[in-house]
Amino acid sequence: QVQLVESGGGLVQAGGSLRLSCVASGSIFSFTDMAWYRQAPGNQRELVASITRGGSTNYADFVKGRFTISRDNAKNTVYLQMNSLKPEDTAVYYCNGVLNILTSRWGQGTQVTVSS
Repeated sequence: QVQLVESGGGLVQAGGSLRLSCVASGSIFSFTDMAWYRQAPGNQRELVASITRGGSTNYADFVKGRFTISRDNAKNTVYLQMNSLKPEDTAVYYCNGVLNILTSRWGQGTQVTVSS
């Protein structure tokens, strides 16, 4: 089965940038939609951004204008470019791929820490 592996997290100062990558072990065309979620300690997992197979994107209000989701089908990779990072962006970021209405895949997560 297709697996997702995230990378690119780390420690950055407020105002800095990071780019997260999510590589699928198979073709990302297996997924109808792909998305990035995040979960901070004590909080529920929340949607950050999503992208359809056709390339349409959707963003949570709290990242609009700062984050950009994109996909490279040739590399079976989805990216999340994060600019103007804030301390409140600190969380574990997870990649998600929707296979069908009942099934999705999650990556293991990558930690993003933004210092003030």
